[in-house]
Amino acid sequence: DTDGWQDLLLVNGKDWEGSPTGKGQTMALYRNNRDGTFTDATETAGLSVSLYGMGVAVADYDNDGDPDIYISCLETDRLFQNRGDGTFVDITETAGIHNPGFGTSCAWFDYNNDGHLDLYVANYVEWSRENDLFCTLDGINKSYCTPESYQGQASKLFRNRGNGTFADVSRIARIEDNTSKSLGVCIFDYNADGLPDIFEANDTQPNKLYQNNGDGTFIETALEVGVSHDEKGVATGAMGVDAADYDRSGKESLVIGNFSNEMLNLYHNDGDFFIDDAPAAQIGNASLLTLTFACFFFDFDLDGNLDIFTANGHVETDINAIQSQVTYAQPAHLFHNDARGRFTDALHKVGTDLAAPMVGRGAAYGDIDNDGDWDLLITTSNGPAYLFRNDSGNRNAWIKIQLVGQTSNRDGIGAQIRVISALGTQTRTVKSGSSYCSQSELTAIFGINGDTTIETIEVRWPSGTVSTLKNVKPNQHIRIEEDVP
Repeated sequence: DTDGWQDLLLVNGKDWEGSPTGKGQTMALYRNNRDGTFTDATETAGLSVSLYGMGVAVADYDNDGDPDIYISCLETDRLFQNRGDGTFVDITETAGIHNPGFGTSCAWFDYNNDGHLDLYVANYVEWSRENDLFCTLDGINKSYCTPESYQGQASKLFRNRGNGTFADVSRIARIEDNTSKSLGVCIFDYNADGLPDIFEANDTQPNKLYQNNGDGTFIETALEVGVSHDEKGVATGAMGVDAADYDRSGKESLVIGNFSNEMLNLYHNDGDFFIDDAPAAQIGNASLLTLTFACFFFDFDLDGNLDIFTANGHVETDINAIQSQVTYAQPAHLFHNDARGRFTDALHKVGTDLAAPMVGRGAAYGDIDNDGDWDLLITTSNGPAYLFRNDSGNRNAWIKIQLVGQTSNRDGIGAQIRVISALGTQTRTVKSGSSYCSQSELTAIFGINGDTTIETIEVRWPSGTVSTLKNVKPNQHIRIEEDVP
């Protein structure tokens, strides 16, 4: 509702027709009451819709000043336009969006830098109730079949025409590949040419990195730059993914969540190629037994160094009977960045609540209480969601930045923000998507530790325009509007 307080949207599945429970599940929208509580606004907002939801991407695709919602689904995806009065309307059909696949993660981005947000939707496999296979771990009980059992599905790229409709340009853009079995998507400019590229995290298939050619097409470069397989040459069970400049090198690197018995990947961007630094960064062994879905970079303690969070949980309820060191419910990972290329386990230093085992799936960060530090929202499989308030991060100084595009898209998605203080130079890119089937807050928060002044804030907009602020006081929320040429 654009009141400056982050609301919460939870995407749910539903029971199959004929299910004995007879529940009428819908997604759930909670309005922030600004006092630490939320009110269920699902029905009044027009979102009391039954669907088998998977992922969500939120952005102002029509540049009218309010956030719109895309929901990826097992069956048919939905696009909900924000009317600006606290309600949404389903415009999927009139907008020309059609994704009949098994949609998972999705992201808004402006791949052709025309000021209108386009949409990327990752698809998984050719699965339905009719072609469901019987697989088993113990020879008796039904278990999940591995992705190798099913044909993959090509992902979708929808170009925003700027008139309220979209065109499916997947084939023209050369990203249509039905060998992919995608669960995660991350948009980042890996080669620093000013054009957004697409990373797909694929489950038991090689990951894909689509480099933007700048002419409406992409070229797949994952194998060439070293992010298609792990260090053993194996295509992992990749799920969640995020990209950020975690080492202040000026280049965005990747973190990828994988299946149990596969460590996290921390692909460090060396400029021409990537090297998996997970073992050297000391997050390899620590993440080996957990099954990671959501993962992302964020600075939880505002010391100016991007940390790593992962939501974990297995897919087999009885996995412990087969693998004694692996459990169904699993604690999260919170890896603290020591600014020297290594991470340390900080989970048990932030209270006992976050350390409780859960069957984690999606996860996102946002500042729900507007105190300048990141809070966490985690969803679980067939269970409740968990909201964790951060009560320690704002002990350090910070600056919160909201972008408003004019020539560029209104959310400033794809803009690069640089903050320079005595601590050094930090860089963030405003982005939709990442994590696993989730969307985090679109504003940027920079922790500057004990610095009392920010020397420079520089914003490089997708249009090429540069905005610069000097001598900014910390511990405030600022809004930066793009200058119109």
